[in-house]
Order: sequence, then structure tokens, then C-alpha cells
Amino acid sequence: MLEKVVLSFVSILLILYFRWGFSSLPSEKWQILAALPSEKTSSQGWQGTNLTWYGLLTANAYLVAVAVFLVLMASVGVSTPGALLLVVALLGCCVPASRLVARIVEKKAHTFTVGGAVFVGILVAPLLIALVNRYAGPVWSFRIPAMATCAAMAIAYSFGEGLGRLACISFGCCYGKPLSSCSGWLRQLFEGRCFTYFGSTKKIAYAGGLEGTQVIPIQAVTSVLYTLCGLLATGLYLAGHFSAAFLITIITTQLWRSLSETLRADYRGEGRISAYQVMGMVAVAYSIATAVFFPVEKVVTPELALGLVTLWSPPQILFLQAVWLVIFLFTGLSTVTGATLSFHVHQDRI
Repeated sequence: MLEKVVLSFVSILLILYFRWGFSSLPSEKWQILAALPSEKTSSQGWQGTNLTWYGLLTANAYLVAVAVFLVLMASVGVSTPGALLLVVALLGCCVPASRLVARIVEKKAHTFTVGGAVFVGILVAPLLIALVNRYAGPVWSFRIPAMATCAAMAIAYSFGEGLGRLACISFGCCYGKPLSSCSGWLRQLFEGRCFTYFGSTKKIAYAGGLEGTQVIPIQAVTSVLYTLCGLLATGLYLAGHFSAAFLITIITTQLWRSLSETLRADYRGEGRISAYQVMGMVAVAYSIATAVFFPVEKVVTPELALGLVTLWSPPQILFLQAVWLVIFLFTGLSTVTGATLSFHVHQDRI
């Protein structure tokens, strides 16, 4: 009963969040959150550093993903130190990879790629689980169940990227093809449902020249699909079907990643088949192999109440706040946009 109530409540929150995001974020005012004066350029002028909504929304997505992972891990009896250590190890691999892979594939030093970070995460997750069990487990007296943990990671990722696509909408990146370039059923499907971006600092404007143009809302489709997948997989996880939850999540998200590339207009690297499409297909094959060869250990029946109670503790809350802050600063301090600031006194208010 609790599971149905929680999943229904989460579904309502997602609907409200997406409704706001899809209608508001393409506009110009939802890109720059704040500008901080960083260097004086004249007697009254300053060069500013922008903090973006991209960073805030990405940090929100990471926070939700980590919270989901911690709840699911606690629900099967995994100790807090083991779960937190695994989160730190995984983020330590994936967060830097989001920039490194983009630099390798797109030859750009000031951009991020979720696809590359996820691919790295999928590859290293089984190894990290084995290493944590071998070296940290005996010290703190815990053991992390492999398949249940892989499933929890996959579900957390599905929610995280689903919510994180709102960050892409705010910055105008990862944008879809112009509706005018589509034909047939695709044009009919998205007629009246497109995104139209405004603002010269949106990536779709300065990189794609598509400001004011109706484009396929590919980020919205990804958001809805991934969070629906996360909800379904969570239900399977709480019923004890860990392998099914893992495979459904990874196969759905990574196949869609490969397919959705054909509906995007932003630069994805050279070649007819992008590196990200290849990564998606390799991730599917790798995940199937993981499910086949990884041992399915006997674990306790998941108890959602236990997971929720465990999350509501000072160490967990402080950890989530720290994750949010680090991700916000890493992704929200814009190196692509700039600002020119000036300050003055309202003489009539002295």
C-alpha cells in the first residue's frame, strides 16, 4: 500500500514539475539565474560570471537520483556507509567524465555530455561494487548485493536524467530538429507541441541558428519516457525483481538514447552514426551480460518504509546538500556565457 501511495505522489509531482518546465524554460529569462561581479573593467563596470538555471536544475536532478538510490539501497538492508561510499565512487567517475567524453567526442572543452557520463558509469559500476565489497565491506561489516545495487543505480539514473533534461531546455542545448525539416507522421505528431526558444545566449541560437524556430521537443520526450521507466522499474524493484528492473531501465534508456540522436539537430560528433549512439548500444549489450553473469544474491524483501526512514537522518541530509552544492558549482558556473555589470545609487532614495 505504501509503495502505491509514494509512487502516485511522485507521479503527481513529476507532472507538475514537467508542466512548468516544458512551458517556461524555453524562454530567455530561464537561462541565467544570477551574475556575480568578478573583475572590474572600468570606474563603474564589472565583468560578471553567470550562474545558470542549467546548473540549478542539474543539481536538483543529481540530488533526486542520489536520494532515490539511497532509499532503494536502505530498503534492502544495505548499510549507510556502504551506500554513501558507492555514491562517492560512482560520482567521482561520472562527473568528470561528463566533460572529458565531450572533449574527446565533440572536441569542446566547455560543454557537458550526460551520455558519456552514463556510459562510463555503466562500465565501472560492477567493478566499483566488487571493489567496495572487497576492501571496505570487511572494515565496516557490510556487503552490497550486486544485482540489487545495479538495479538501484539504473533506476536512480533514469530519474536523474529524466529530470536533468529540464536543464537542457533552460540552456537551449540537446535540441531537436526543426519541425519544418520533418515530414509525414513525425510532423503530424509534433505539430502544436514543439519548443520555440528565445534568447541569443541559448545554445540553439548561437550554435544552431534556430532561435524563434519550432523544434521537436526531444528533451521533453526523454524526460517523460525516462521517469515513466523509473517509476515502472521502482515497482519491480520493490517487488524483488531486481534483474528485470535493471534490464528494463538500461535497455529502454540506452535504446532511446541511440534512437533519439536521429531527432536532434545539435552537433554530436563526426560520422553518420555518432559516438553516443555506439555507446548506447554497447551499454545495452554490456548490461545484458552483467545481468547474466553477475550473481543474483539473496536479499531481504525490499521495505520502502525502511528506506524512507533511513534517508531522513542528519548525515544523509547533509550528504545530499553537499552533492547538490558541488554539482551546482561544477555545472552552473558558466564558462560559455559572460556578463557586463554596472551598479549605481538611487539618488531619490538617499
